[in-house]
Amino acid sequence: MSTENEGNAVPPAPSAPPPAPVDAPAASAHQGHPDPGAAPYPAAPQGYGPQDTPAGDAHQDPAARGGAPGGPHAGTGAHASSVPDPAWPPPPPPATPSYGDGGAGHGGWGASYQPPAPKNGGGRGRTIAAVLVAALVAGGLGGGLGYTLARENDSSGSTTVSSSTSGGNVKRDPGTVAAVAAKALPSTVTIEAQSSSGEGGTGTGFVFDTQGHIVTNSHVVAEAVDGGKVSATFPNGKKYAGEVVGHAQGYDVAVIKLDDAPSDLKPLTLGNSDDVAVGDSTIAIGAPFGLSNTVTTGIISAKNRPVASSDGSGSQASYMSALQTDASINPGNSGGPLLDAQGNVIGINSAIQSTSNGGFGTGQAGSIGLGFAIPINQAKYVAQELIETGKPVYAKIGASVSLEEGADGAKITEEGAGGSEPVDPGGPADKAGLEPGDVITKLDDRVIDSGPTLIGEIWTHKPGDEVTITYERDGKERTTELTLGSRVGDS
Repeated sequence: MSTENEGNAVPPAPSAPPPAPVDAPAASAHQGHPDPGAAPYPAAPQGYGPQDTPAGDAHQDPAARGGAPGGPHAGTGAHASSVPDPAWPPPPPPATPSYGDGGAGHGGWGASYQPPAPKNGGGRGRTIAAVLVAALVAGGLGGGLGYTLARENDSSGSTTVSSSTSGGNVKRDPGTVAAVAAKALPSTVTIEAQSSSGEGGTGTGFVFDTQGHIVTNSHVVAEAVDGGKVSATFPNGKKYAGEVVGHAQGYDVAVIKLDDAPSDLKPLTLGNSDDVAVGDSTIAIGAPFGLSNTVTTGIISAKNRPVASSDGSGSQASYMSALQTDASINPGNSGGPLLDAQGNVIGINSAIQSTSNGGFGTGQAGSIGLGFAIPINQAKYVAQELIETGKPVYAKIGASVSLEEGADGAKITEEGAGGSEPVDPGGPADKAGLEPGDVITKLDDRVIDSGPTLIGEIWTHKPGDEVTITYERDGKERTTELTLGSRVGDS
């Protein structure tokens, strides 16, 4: 399935026709007060409206079939004939979803880095004002009539009104959305990434440790990797510059380190994504369309969803076996935490499935209730590798597989990329007895329906893990044991 990364560009201010005078209803004078008369108000402007087209922090939508959706990155990519396992990066999958960034440059789930459009003083604002005044006038009339009726029905000639001065103490028990959000928000940041040429975008990240490391999506910080700038702003308004210490494009995970990090950082507690069940409550925190510190809720709607995504800029795709949630995720949410009901991080929001047309005149897509997050167990391993070495480490089988859909499995190609061998001599697949033309249909108990699905499942493992491969050759099903190899770096 292909999806888009989230990202958000600042929508232009809506145009409004010249205001036309409208008479507001006049209120009748009560108890000797003069009639204020009719007051003119401007007419309402004409109506207007609002990771697989837009790209953004969270990639946008997975493919409709069982194949790998284009997870975190936005945009639908062209079908690639094959992806050699040892070589990186693999060609983009057939229809890659976009990141949650909205496709602003290489930014991730985030808003495009540009100043907001100037506010228009007329149109809609005046309409709202007119409506409010009318409501106040109506409220005044209702209150006056009620007071008059009370006097006429009061035989004693006096009225005593008593009311409590307090609604009582508001208690938010642990485990409520409000309590979880209150605890997690101070450790969630809005990230701004800018290239040396000034282009950039925004996304989200969260505190990973007390040393000042922040985990986010690779596509969120892509602009800042080569000579650019990156910063993180906390909900209290404090902003810190930082640097990208490592990024893994294939996993869509990156780590930045804050300069002069505060001493009171509180890392979010990491959960166990393997224990997540469909139907579990979820809470997402991010900066959709630049609206920092936004909290949305939902449930886990699916697990192990194969997602291949890109940011729509022609960059290589990312692959994941994602957690699917219906919590509202939009461009700008990329890199933000997906929490469980206890406030533990179970995933990193990365991509969205979306309709092809965006809103607000920006051409960006928004949430339709299909968001995808990188399982935290995988992201934690990747982040630790990036902090220690600055480079990602990928598990591999050592064979090139086709990325075409409809093959009912991952077919080992007859020829590798650039004329190389489709099966690495002496590599894991070769040692396991796999040959060109074999169609892999299962990895352990996971059904494999395409090349992108196989890649996403392999990358949930670590080099050295032993897996069982089920494959078909000459119409017969066979199985073999395979020890995964490793590859360092994205290229």
